[in-house]
Amino acid sequence: MSGTVGNVEVELSIVLGRANMAMRQLLKMGRGAVIELNAHQDDEVWVMANNHPIARGEILIQGDRIAISITTEANLEDFVL
Repeated sequence: MSGTVGNVEVELSIVLGRANMAMRQLLKMGRGAVIELNAHQDDEVWVMANNHPIARGEILIQGDRIAISITTEANLEDFVL
């Protein structure tokens, strides 16, 4: 049974912000369209594991790479779909 945890796959994603729009507006968007999010430059991002919030973090730019620095555990009361 040892080693089974290391074989579990987890999908990680980062939520930068959200936007609400009508489906017809979304369908009209073309390549290069910009969607305005409800977030500001200095806002923390949500770190998700299998679509479940697990932490908050901040964006770090290191040369041509983007990274996330974990700052706190997720407070599920603050996470609204």
